[in-house]
Amino acid sequence: MREGELSRTKSFLDKLNLPFEHVELFFTSLVHSSYANEQKQSGRKDISSNERLEFLGDAVVDLLVCDILYETYPWASEGEMSRVKAAVASEKILSMIAREYGLGEYLFLGKGEEMSGGRNRDSILADALEALLGAVFLVEGFSGVKSRFESVFKRYTELVMEGKLLFDYKTALQELTQKKMKKLPEYRVVSKSGNGFEVEVVIEGQVLGKGHGRSKKEAEKEAAKEAYRLLKGE
Repeated sequence: MREGELSRTKSFLDKLNLPFEHVELFFTSLVHSSYANEQKQSGRKDISSNERLEFLGDAVVDLLVCDILYETYPWASEGEMSRVKAAVASEKILSMIAREYGLGEYLFLGKGEEMSGGRNRDSILADALEALLGAVFLVEGFSGVKSRFESVFKRYTELVMEGKLLFDYKTALQELTQKKMKKLPEYRVVSKSGNGFEVEVVIEGQVLGKGHGRSKKEAEKEAAKEAYRLLKGE
């Protein structure tokens, strides 16, 4: 590990109160593949990306969220727990948690990723958080992961469980309209152009939401979000 890498990693360890004797492992958790590839192209062999740790951390995140759901919500059905777990372990929420820890500031990115805003990209931040949890799991086991991260994951789990934080608006809208109206929402493409799609969602002949997006799927999600919030009175 080079001096600049050591200095940045040490600052990260100090901020999160992580053990310095495992600095190499935690350094790897911060290394994006673009940085590792650039270093290897310059002849360096003593560096790896965080992809293997991310693979492990993905399972660790699932276990942590499942543990929180099982212990905190004994009344929740398997289906409800699965829905909430999918939301909490999603790229969007993981990136939000990563930002709380200031993770982007400490990442090692290739020049291209750095210039294109990779330090604040949801996918990169979510992957890095998974890699971090994978590293903590290797060093301290699941008990260490729980003691360090349970509170923040529990907070987001509660927000999703209470419907205060929602990303799958199409599913939520379908469940809401089935319950209230015994009807399913219908999505119609209003227009299609080089800028993408405009879609409206219709329920019982009434347009309740419109959305724009680069893809039809993205536009449908925006329309569903607008309709859901309208029906919920938000």
